[in-house]
Amino acid sequence: MSRSRNSRLARVIEESGLTYDAIARAVVHVAASAGDNTLRTSRSTVSYWVSGTPPSPATARYLCEALSRRLGRVLTPYDLGLSGTPSSGPVDIGLTVDSDPVETLGELGRADIERRSFLTASAYSVAGAALPLGTAGEMKARTARALGGGIAGPAEIATVRDMVAMLTAIDGRHGGQYGRNTVVQYLMDDVIRLCRARWQSEALHSQMYSAAGSLAYLAGWKAFDAGEHGLAQRYYLQAFGLAQRSAPLDQAYVLRILAHHGMDNGRPEHVLGLADAALRLSRGTDPATQALFVSCRARALAVSRQGAEALREADRARELAATGEVAEITGWSRNWGSPHSTVDYHRAAINARIGNHSAAEAHYSAARRRWSTASHQRVAALSAASEGHAQLSQGRIEQACATWTGALDAMVGIRSSRTIKAVQAIRSDLAQFRARSARPAAELDDRARAWLRLEGATM
Repeated sequence: MSRSRNSRLARVIEESGLTYDAIARAVVHVAASAGDNTLRTSRSTVSYWVSGTPPSPATARYLCEALSRRLGRVLTPYDLGLSGTPSSGPVDIGLTVDSDPVETLGELGRADIERRSFLTASAYSVAGAALPLGTAGEMKARTARALGGGIAGPAEIATVRDMVAMLTAIDGRHGGQYGRNTVVQYLMDDVIRLCRARWQSEALHSQMYSAAGSLAYLAGWKAFDAGEHGLAQRYYLQAFGLAQRSAPLDQAYVLRILAHHGMDNGRPEHVLGLADAALRLSRGTDPATQALFVSCRARALAVSRQGAEALREADRARELAATGEVAEITGWSRNWGSPHSTVDYHRAAINARIGNHSAAEAHYSAARRRWSTASHQRVAALSAASEGHAQLSQGRIEQACATWTGALDAMVGIRSSRTIKAVQAIRSDLAQFRARSARPAAELDDRARAWLRLEGATM
């Protein structure tokens, strides 16, 4: 039985200006970014798709993202002629800031708890990263739906805030995989219900949306720490939807993490726009809080190849952090620790990017020392790992090995895909020294390999 040509897919490919070879490579790249390193496509494969032979559901999602990145807008399987209805069903849960974020979080949380493969293996969406830029600062008027039960008030808000603070502390100490199901289950069972409850006043209801947004943000952060970037992005976008119902500063926090998320995924297309929007919405906050947004913009400038301006912004962030008091920090960032540490870390990353490894080492070291407490063990360990890379880049292998040994010590008991990737990167850097039989490198490599084996990770 012959198949009909997929004219929708053919039109989108023509619009993209990509050859079939280029599309095949882009699909493989997207799949790899989502953790699927087994997918193989070719010009012939793409030709089959256009001829009417559909790809597998997973490959269809990768194809949608590859073409979305090229065209700068979100594309669904329906847009490519791979689904019979405009609604793509669960595949695009959370990739919007226009729908009801409370309802969407319920659907997203259920799919997360069930570990639905379409979600946990979803790729980071470049077009999705731009969604908040069209709505940042625009508080949409929505009718609050009061659902059954009593009238909620300040006590309920305080309870949610206390829970978020506790769960954030567990995350920083033990890694994102500890308490992850608890976060999502609490979001689904209690917080969504509170968002729908009747409230004593609209002002209090707005505060509830803020508290819920901070929890959705934490759910996204935990997905990010597990290396599930597509899922993390969807939680962040729903946190932004909730922030639109609460306060501009909450929106700024989400835009900031979306900018960092783009940088972490190596997708710079929208990061400067997101960082600029976050900075605008954060105006009027205390200096310590403002430093977080300025340092984000500094890194965004660096990945946008504006190194000199990035360093100037990094200097400004440092001055703001030095001027401000930790006690003055407002909003969600109260749970995130000292802004001085964050500013040091991002300043180090900027210097590493522009090749100033000596400065990068100094700032990673400063961040590590500031974070070297039990409550921030994961980020202290990651800072030490980056510090070691900066030392090795200067030819100081023995010092790098000593620093990395400290990083491995700090990683004991932490469950995080980021620590796993950090140890894999250490082993990669040590490879050249294993061949030379350098004793410190060989001993550290043996220990790193044993650590990865315990984590069940690839060597």
